[in-house]
Amino acid sequence: MLHALPESFVRTITGLFEDRGVAWLEQLPTLIAECEARWTLRVGAPFLLSYNYVAPATRADGTEIVLKLGVPNAEMRSEIEALRIYNGRGIAQMFYGNSDEGILLLERLRPGTMLSELEDDEAATAIAANVMRQLWQPAPAEHQFPTIAKWARGLDRLRAEFEGGSGPFPAKLVEQAEVLFAELIASMGEPVLLHGDLHHFNILTAEREPWLAIDPKGIVGEPAYEVGALLRNPNQEIATNPKILARRIDQLSAELTIDRARIIGWGLAQAVLSSWWDYEDLGYGWEPMIELAARFDQLQ
Repeated sequence: MLHALPESFVRTITGLFEDRGVAWLEQLPTLIAECEARWTLRVGAPFLLSYNYVAPATRADGTEIVLKLGVPNAEMRSEIEALRIYNGRGIAQMFYGNSDEGILLLERLRPGTMLSELEDDEAATAIAANVMRQLWQPAPAEHQFPTIAKWARGLDRLRAEFEGGSGPFPAKLVEQAEVLFAELIASMGEPVLLHGDLHHFNILTAEREPWLAIDPKGIVGEPAYEVGALLRNPNQEIATNPKILARRIDQLSAELTIDRARIIGWGLAQAVLSSWWDYEDLGYGWEPMIELAARFDQLQ
């Protein structure tokens, strides 16, 4: 049974994947039914949907899992490969993953409370740092994961969109982001496999471990890059608060033994890139990340 899909989810899928997205949405009820029959599942109402259809499911023996379905794409391939390599260390276990089919069966994390619910921001930051340490491991010698350099080229599309200018984005911040990406990439330390989107909504309470991550992007780069997503969350009020931002940076620098200047540099560059991605993918909601980039600029 397919529950009603939020209009925002439908807009996102059709906006990102166009005709392929429309076709996938039309086939989604059939895909869910096929998964139920294939693995003897009872699929429940979906969680809050963004870029994939994600819902709790129960196996015939009563085991709770998560069914994740998406339009087959490169990002899903990277997620599945990252989950294979992590093999449950610091992250939800993957029981099945096939990017050509666009299907993942995942460990259900219980009680599943998001890190964003923890009111003590210092404690939340320490928990996130511990999860990061569990996840980081040397990048495979040969891999197809995107790199930080590949993600950074997103700013080339920004320039192309505005004929070499910066459009609604502050020119100074765009230029700083370009310079920082170039300098930081050139001076990176030993590359590791990063989660790539490790923020407060992707770290949940669990039974197997106190806290585990979900939804890795799978990207290769130095550990300092990982911190950016955490600094951009869990909401604009906290992320752009100068005192909280500075304390988080100091704490992460100390706990992860990462140079403070690199955290700030990556944070600014990523905030600009994230703002552009919001503009590119959705056409709206990009302003908070530019505000955060300005906060990072003040900390330099």
